[in-house]
Amino acid sequence: MKQIFLTTVMLVAAFCLQAAEPFKVKLYPNGPKESTYVTEPETNVNNRLRNVTEPRMEVFLPEGESTGRFVVICPGGGYVHITIESEGYEVARWLNKRGIAAGVLTYRTPNTHGDATINDVLRAVELTRENAAEWKVDPAKVGVMGFSAGGHLASMAVTKYNSEKNRPDFGILIYPVITLNMGKTHAGSRLNLLGEVSDEVADKYSAEKLVNSNTPTCFLAHCDDDRAVPPYNSISFYAAMKEHGVKGELHVYPRGGHGWGFLNPFPMRAEFDASLERWLKGLDEPEPQFPRGPRR
Repeated sequence: MKQIFLTTVMLVAAFCLQAAEPFKVKLYPNGPKESTYVTEPETNVNNRLRNVTEPRMEVFLPEGESTGRFVVICPGGGYVHITIESEGYEVARWLNKRGIAAGVLTYRTPNTHGDATINDVLRAVELTRENAAEWKVDPAKVGVMGFSAGGHLASMAVTKYNSEKNRPDFGILIYPVITLNMGKTHAGSRLNLLGEVSDEVADKYSAEKLVNSNTPTCFLAHCDDDRAVPPYNSISFYAAMKEHGVKGELHVYPRGGHGWGFLNPFPMRAEFDASLERWLKGLDEPEPQFPRGPRR
């Protein structure tokens, strides 16, 4: 009898593990409408994907109780490659442990055709809502999260959405490229996204200039010693949010550099994890009312 019980437990455990396995979905089953004119085959070297022409999303659903929330994750890589593990899969696992479903987006590397890549993240948000019932997701709790150039892509989603179907409900921007103004941006990301363009054209993809009162709430995190993407990027986006009455949260940590993701050492890790987890939980809680101070 004991042996039968142990065997049953093992079978149930195996089924649960199998049920929790991530699965891939194509963004465009019949292929994307526009081309990025990449002709070389896709490669994966040290968990860095290059030459992506077939956009897809790998969906991670939590095993236990779900909050109904879903996060589309946009890994970084300067718009030339996609750092799929530390800024993708590890992030999804972190979210799953907190009852949050996630989709790791393998977007097209733009090859100077940035609008195609922006279409990918918007399609991922729309696709999540289309599958909300099957994935046990609340269609009113679908957000985006991005790192570095992926942070720029996520910032495009929260500012350049074109319908309620692809408008994210929240954004999480981690050491994001925000502005495309030379001297303040990551020059490689601008070049790979748009090619050689004028500042006037680049302004149309500078997220701090696109924030308005309908921009969803966002959480931003950056490091003061980030030499790749200056902290000005997150600060300017947060300032634009405040200018337009959009609620959010900004953290600038004293050290940590750039590209730490969810796998690499980061001295502020415990503080970051606690802040992000608290912020995510707060999205489901009524906003507390505090007494106003005396008028001066």
